[in-house]
Parts: sequence; C-alpha cells; structure tokens
Amino acid sequence: MGRLRFRARHVVSVLIGAACVSALGACGSETHDRDVVAGKQQFVKNCGGCHTLARADTKGTQGPNLDEAFREGLQSGMGRNTVEGIVHDQIAHPARVPKDDPVYMPPKIVQGDTAKNVAAYVAQVAAAPGKDTGRLAEAVKPASSNKPVAADNCVLQMPADPNGQLAYVSKKATAPAGQLEIDSKNDANIPHDIAIEGNGVNEKGQEVEGGGVSKISVDLKPGTYTYYCTLPGHRAGGMEGTLTVK
Repeated sequence: MGRLRFRARHVVSVLIGAACVSALGACGSETHDRDVVAGKQQFVKNCGGCHTLARADTKGTQGPNLDEAFREGLQSGMGRNTVEGIVHDQIAHPARVPKDDPVYMPPKIVQGDTAKNVAAYVAQVAAAPGKDTGRLAEAVKPASSNKPVAADNCVLQMPADPNGQLAYVSKKATAPAGQLEIDSKNDANIPHDIAIEGNGVNEKGQEVEGGGVSKISVDLKPGTYTYYCTLPGHRAGGMEGTLTVK
C-alpha cells in the first residue's frame, strides 16, 4: 500500500510539472468545439476506474485525484485551457512507470477527437464546486441500484457497470441456499472481477474486460455474504454489495 501511495504522489508531481512545459502550447487550446458530454462518457468509461473526479462521480484511487491535482494551480491562476493541454498531453504520453506498476496507464487509452473531448471535460470540471447540470448531468446513468437482483435457476447475474464506473449493477442480491453460480459480465475497458466472502466462503473469479464474464461457483449456507471486485482500489471505490441467502 505504501508503494501505491508513493507512485500516486509521483504521478501527481509529474502531472503538475507538465504545466511548465505544456502551458505555451495549451494556451491556444479551445474547448468550444469539443463535445464535453461525450468527453464525460468516455472519461467515466476509460479513466474513472483509476481517477477520482467529483463532477463525474468517479472514485478511482490507483491514479491521481484529478480535483486535487489541479486545485492549487487553478487557484493560483492557471487557465482551464492550460489544464486541457496538460491532460491531453498526459493521455498521449503518460508518466513513465514500469508496466507492472499498479498505477501504470497505457499510452493513448483514448485517441483523436475522443482524447480531446476527455481533456476538455476534465479541464471544465476539475476542482469545480457543485454538480454537472443540463446534458452533462444526464450523460452517464447512475452506476448502481439498491433494487435486489434475484438468482434465477441457481445462477446470479451481477454485471459490472457497463459505463466503467466502480460498481456492479446492484448493491444487493438474493439467492436460495445451496449451489450457486455467480456471473459478472464486464463490458467496460477497465478490468474487473467478482469475488465473494462470508461464513467461511472466500472465492474469486477471473479478471475480465471488454465483454468477458467473471464466474464463481459456490455452495452457500443461509446468511449474509459480500461480493466485491478484488482489483486495487475498486472495492474501496464502491464496487461491492450484499448477497442475502435464505
């Protein structure tokens, strides 16, 4: 955990330091021709699993908190066009850390106009108070429901949020006692898995992304269990729920 925090601080430092070399090029950047609604959608789908950004309601902890990363600079007079340029540059040229590092970000996770839209959205809302309004408020559907999902024919379907948010489609599930298969489809580009613990049970499915299905087969006694994602930061970001077995 200490290494993760060290790396996160390192990436924040690189992010802020990029302002020194990106500011001149970024000053000419304009957001009026960017689609920030699409930018929000793509940010949540591709970046929210690793980054916290309050306006996007993302809670990723592996990478820098983007509100905190830019707050001081914005308060000191940094323009949001400059923020846009920095974010776009970081997407194209992420901070160099080993590929097996827990905060590794692959180059060009989004590209072209999509990258420009993401950068424009982040620049518009980073460290901004309040909530998104209008079309931005409706751009991404709520990640999770409190309506229980019931197992059917000894199979519980508990997909990950298809928009990439750190959530399953519901925070609650029910199932009868006995043999149960738990399937968690993940349509997002951010990898997830599903695990379950409680009452002596501790099982984990495989890591999947892009339409893969993480599966667990367990024999459950009546009681309460917790299902969750084991990837770093995902459970803490809200990717867990309660399974009630009767």
